[in-house]
Amino acid sequence: MDNGFFKNVEKKTGVNMKDILDLANSLQNANFNDEKTIRGVIRRVSQIAKKPVSKEMEEKIVQSIIKDGKKLDFNSISKMINDKK
Repeated sequence: MDNGFFKNVEKKTGVNMKDILDLANSLQNANFNDEKTIRGVIRRVSQIAKKPVSKEMEEKIVQSIIKDGKKLDFNSISKMINDKK
């Protein structure tokens, strides 16, 4: 991808593209049936998005992924964090 594209995304979102790419790489071989792994991903996404996640919200997201079979990706978790219902 064009380096200018990444700079543009960083400028608009305030999110470092290296952090997102590092997260994406770490997800490739992760065990998403493991609660500890899922919690780590949630915390990392929260940190990257600069959106704190309460223990209650973290628990809801974990249960949603494990029990409801929700897909685990940056967009899904970010949406759950931002919705905070």
